[in-house]
This record gives sequence, structure tokens and C-alpha cells, in this order.
Amino acid sequence: MKKAILTCGFLFIATLLVAQVSKQEKQVLLDFYTATNGQAWNITWNLEEPVTNWYGITVENNTVTEIHMLFNNVNGALPASLGQLKSLKRLELSFNPISGNIPAELGNLENLEVLALNGTEIHGNIPAELGNLSHLKQLHLSSNKLSGNIPESLGNLSEIEVFNVFDNNLSGMLPTQLAKCPNLKQLMVAENNFNNPDDFSVVLLSNSGAKIDLLNNSPHIEPAQSIIAVERDESED
Repeated sequence: MKKAILTCGFLFIATLLVAQVSKQEKQVLLDFYTATNGQAWNITWNLEEPVTNWYGITVENNTVTEIHMLFNNVNGALPASLGQLKSLKRLELSFNPISGNIPAELGNLENLEVLALNGTEIHGNIPAELGNLSHLKQLHLSSNKLSGNIPESLGNLSEIEVFNVFDNNLSGMLPTQLAKCPNLKQLMVAENNFNNPDDFSVVLLSNSGAKIDLLNNSPHIEPAQSIIAVERDESED
């Protein structure tokens, strides 16, 4: 009987150890909770429970790897401390009344694969530091109030597959280096004021197998086995 009790005790302690994240990462989540009025979220956190039980949080190997909170009334400015979650792979906060700017510190998330902030109240410029996200595959920033130019550094996103800045107040030139990203499959840039969107209308053709020169103003397109349509602004028709 005593042995069984001890075994259960050890299992309980082991479970607690597995469920813990570092004090630093927990504090980052608490910063996020406080900055975005966590008590008023649609689904809020019980701060007395382990982090692994908190809604929208994924923990792997004692570290936070995902924050996923669609339509959860996350209301306020994102704290810069989110950039301390070094193992974060997915930050999905779309369709929430998030305000303020995109923190430049998000550029420190070296393992981030998905950054999604569609349909928020975020404004200001896209920080150049996002070009440091060497593993980023999806960037979703549509239907916000972003302005200014797309930083040239975003052309360094070598693994990018989806680049979505649809419906903002962005202007200037799309980075020509972006056209060389080998994995780019979806480029959504309509409803902005870019000077050179037509230069990118063949990006998806190239990545689907067409033999073209992306930087040639009048490229000759040879037949390919598959062609993927690129989004266009209907006002051009």
C-alpha cells in the first residue's frame, strides 16, 4: 500500500514537472494577458491553473510553441516581451480588436513559422525586424491599418510561402528580392497603393513550374504543367 502511494506521488510530481514552463515564459504570457485585457476575453485563463491548461496555449518540452486565439476579444496593444518566447512557432491572433503597432521585438522569434494578425486595429509601419524570421512560412497582415512601405528586409524571408498584406494603406515598392523567394505560393497585396504589383504577377507562375524571368518587365512565359492564379485588383479589368 505504501509503495503504491509513493508511486502515485512520484507520478504526480513528474506530471507537475512536465506541465511547467519557465518563470520567464510564464511572465511573458501574464504580460500578454494584462496588456490585452485578459479578464474580458471570450475565453479567459484561470491563472491558478498550469500554463498547459490556458486556452490557446501549446506547450512542448516545457516551452511555449503556439499562441492561437482567433475571435477571442483580445483587446489592447501587444507587449514587446512576446519577443522572448524563443520557441514560439505560431502566433495566431487574427480577428481581435488588437491596437497599437506590431512590436519590432517579434523579429526575435527565430523559430516562428506563422504570424497571423488579420482583421485587427493594428496600425503604423511593418517593422523591418520581421525580416529576421528566417523560418517564417506564412505572414498574414490583411485588413488592418498598416501604412508606409514594405521593408526591403522582408525579401530575406527565404522560406515564405504565403505573403498576405491585403487591404491596408501600404505604399511604395514591393521588395524585388521577394520575387526570388523560391517557396512563395500566395502573394496577396491588393487594396494597397503599391507602385509595382504587376512586376509580381508572374511570381506564382514561376513557382508552379513556368520558365520565366521574374525581373523582366515583359517576361515570356512557356507552358508549364500547372499554373496558379495570382490575386488581382478587379478595378484593373
